[in-house]
Amino acid sequence: QVQLVESGGGLVQPGGSLRLSCAASGSIFGIYAMDWARQAPEKQRELVASITSGGSTNYADSVKGRFTISRDNAKNTMYLQMNSLKPGDTGVYYCSVRKSSSTYWGQGTQVTVSS
Repeated sequence: QVQLVESGGGLVQPGGSLRLSCAASGSIFGIYAMDWARQAPEKQRELVASITSGGSTNYADSVKGRFTISRDNAKNTMYLQMNSLKPGDTGVYYCSVRKSSSTYWGQGTQVTVSS
């Protein structure tokens, strides 16, 4: 089992920045990818960014150039730096990890972009 705890969400004005963190613990050996996803009210959860164990990254088109995913292996922590935030970025942000044939999810952290 892998336990994930997200932090760093909050209320920010349009154009502002936030950095989300995702701390992993438990049976973390063998994790081959980590992801950030978000879910807006009445919408399906969507993948925002991914990073592999080798450091390769992928982003949804809607966040390219504004969000940066990174990981600190020594701290077993993943980050999502979000800049130039828009109201459309509002939602609950979840981190997840992929290990073998399983995916583990955190509890989510709320991000609200509003003036």
